[in-house]
Amino acid sequence: MANFSKSNVPQFSVEVYQNEYLPEGGREVNAIVTVTSTGGGTTGGVPLSGAAAKPTRVPGQAPDAAVVIMVDCSGSMDYPPTKMRNARDATAAAIDTLRDGTRFAVVGGTHVAKEVYPGNGRLAVADARTRAQAKDALRALSAGGGTAIGTWLRLADRLLGATDVEIRHGILLTDGRNEHEAPEDLRAALESCAGRFTCDARGVGTDWEVKEVTAVASALLGTADIVADPAGLAADFTQMMENAMGKEVADVALRLWTPVGVEIKFVKQVAPTVVDLTGRRTEAGPRAGDYPTGSWGDESRDYHVCVLVPEAGIGQEMLASRVSLVLPDPSGGAPRPLSQGLVRAVWTEDMVASTSINPQVAHYTGQAELAQVIQQGLDARKSGDFDGATAKLGRAVQLASASGNEDTAKLLSKVVDVVDAATGTVRLKAKVAEADSMTLETRSTKTVRVKK
Repeated sequence: MANFSKSNVPQFSVEVYQNEYLPEGGREVNAIVTVTSTGGGTTGGVPLSGAAAKPTRVPGQAPDAAVVIMVDCSGSMDYPPTKMRNARDATAAAIDTLRDGTRFAVVGGTHVAKEVYPGNGRLAVADARTRAQAKDALRALSAGGGTAIGTWLRLADRLLGATDVEIRHGILLTDGRNEHEAPEDLRAALESCAGRFTCDARGVGTDWEVKEVTAVASALLGTADIVADPAGLAADFTQMMENAMGKEVADVALRLWTPVGVEIKFVKQVAPTVVDLTGRRTEAGPRAGDYPTGSWGDESRDYHVCVLVPEAGIGQEMLASRVSLVLPDPSGGAPRPLSQGLVRAVWTEDMVASTSINPQVAHYTGQAELAQVIQQGLDARKSGDFDGATAKLGRAVQLASASGNEDTAKLLSKVVDVVDAATGTVRLKAKVAEADSMTLETRSTKTVRVKK
């Protein structure tokens, strides 16, 4: 484990958990990389100098940040009438949570996106006066029109891109399906916005499409969740904004360097949620590639790295990969190293050593499978394949029980009757509330950490 930091960014550490031993002819190397960010720039560390150094932020001083709140104003937000009022109240609560100096804007989303506050392509600077003005502007929000989420995201991107800040974040609320633009238009908007800002997405009620909301959060490295009862929006929006205000540094990348002959099979975030980053690699020099991780505050995340090494004989060893955290230099210089760890491969004739699975690797392999079988089981249930649904959701119950994922186990128990959790024996419930099914689907990628 190595640490590098500068006083205007949090201190990062990298820990690698793996079984480095392979049998003769073995090629697959798995490692769990735990990345921890602490201190928000106040813990010191090893200062960097030269082109990569930015002006030092005063310890305790908040980073520059900008947030755009996108509120669904489509016609369905009028049913029930309290939904629109709850959305206005939640947005007001989020605005109250903004710290002074944060740039912000509110966008009303229908089949087109409109600036609600402050307007004219600008962002307001949060203080007592602008918060009051913004909350007054929310009174003009009314329901009417369709839903085209891609247009909301593109407007947020234009607003956020027009200001020079460290942290760019969006909060998106929808209550319906994205019916007024083609699926490829939403995908194109997400591809355009990826890497430019992070975004949390929420579905309110039960008439929205889970895969659309989770796609937004996954592409933009944010969180997704359901707020089945609109009355819970204000608390949820407040929590989201508090989390956004806690971010200290953006655009951190997980950099993998591999020797000649080593192939990268996959790179996934596995905690706190499962997100496949494999296809998001950008080249970063000879045999190196960067995988986006988004914005960081005081937190810890786990990543599963799987590589294929060339075959080697007993007693040989090699560096399979060097994993680094890097921060781009805004002036275009060399990226700033934050921390690094090493993934090794050692070939042995000791069968006990080479067949042992590292506990962290085993745990997160199970958590990734858990997320997958829940999705497959719910899809099978929707299509009428009840035998397939029973098998997949039974396996999900078994995995959740074995890994101690109590929250997911509780959600599963609302969709199936558990006969024996240890063996995954379940029966599909005859009647399932739509909110319970959607909550399980939306939260299926949430994982639990390895018990120490």
